[in-house]
Amino acid sequence: MKERISPYTYLLCVGHLFTDLNQGALPVMIPFFILEYGFNYTKAASLIFALNLVSSVVQPFFGALADRASKPWIMPAGILLAGGGMAATGIFTSYTAIFAAVMISGMGIAAFHPDAARYANKVAGRKKGTGVSIFSFGGNVGFALGPVFTAWLVLTFGLKGLAALLIPVAVMAPVLLAAMNRYRRGEEAARAAGSLPREASGTDRWGAFSFLCALLFSRSIIFYGLNTFLPLYWIHMFKQSEAKASAALTILLAVGAVSTLIGGRMADRFGFRKVIRGGFFLLLPLMGLFAFTADAASATLLLIPIGFALYLPLTPMTVTGQKFLPNHIGLSSGVTIGLTVTIGGIAAPLLGRVADLHGLSSVMCILAAVAALPLLLSLALPKPPDEA
Repeated sequence: MKERISPYTYLLCVGHLFTDLNQGALPVMIPFFILEYGFNYTKAASLIFALNLVSSVVQPFFGALADRASKPWIMPAGILLAGGGMAATGIFTSYTAIFAAVMISGMGIAAFHPDAARYANKVAGRKKGTGVSIFSFGGNVGFALGPVFTAWLVLTFGLKGLAALLIPVAVMAPVLLAAMNRYRRGEEAARAAGSLPREASGTDRWGAFSFLCALLFSRSIIFYGLNTFLPLYWIHMFKQSEAKASAALTILLAVGAVSTLIGGRMADRFGFRKVIRGGFFLLLPLMGLFAFTADAASATLLLIPIGFALYLPLTPMTVTGQKFLPNHIGLSSGVTIGLTVTIGGIAAPLLGRVADLHGLSSVMCILAAVAALPLLLSLALPKPPDEA
């Protein structure tokens, strides 16, 4: 009998969407802050840095907390803080207050992800790849919708309209709290009746997990490089408009969101390492071809397979990390979803320096060369405990 996807998986997916919508909202708010309050570029960039720093670096700590003493209120509280903090940025007018609100939002984002990913793994049953991919899909969609929804709010209602970011999280938080309490009561009843299957356990393989983190980090450099420089590449190299440059990035992210779903299902069917290796095997030649493509039309077409290859291994890597640390799934999720993914952004200033000195085409050549690193690491990736 075919195993059904748990309703909790879809609930966690929607919660992930509403949480990451706030993370995707901030970049589009920056020009409005500069125009309205006269912030300089350093102050504006510091807001994005603060959000990413708090939301990523703190995640492993929340993951460790979730492993030790998971509470049903952590995820709902995280959602509320994520949306409430970002909504408050439209009400405050001082830089200090806005900076504090952004950090509160980042703290909420950090609190939500590890416990939510741990539960996504838990409720997925045997189809870990499929379940976690649905959860990840919600985050990708939220991140992509954030700029669109936020721009509409500000253009329609002004910065005060950002208060509306509180509405979806205020609705979602109590729904998720009630669902998590119901799930935990069901677990306790099943445990008392002796019908609850014993959770998989084993030995934590920290060495293998560290190797996986290096793989995620190398992939993150490529992701942040494209995310940062792709619109500029379209404008300055292909002489395209800002709207077409934004559309190019949207294509990459949209294809990536769909690929996330596909990657999880393929991993359940064919094996996690095969899908991870397959994605990076495709990515290397595609990035090389992209770096030497001279016209916008061909480059746009290449973004479709690049987005597919870049995102295909993402869910399999997250689940593999959870398999490497079966006794610390929350910590594993906090590191793989938060820290190692975001830390790739440290390469962005270095790539920016290369662009200043040698041009944007050099950046794409470097990213194409870097694509060899995750492929090589994936070939040496240790085998998860339950994979042939």
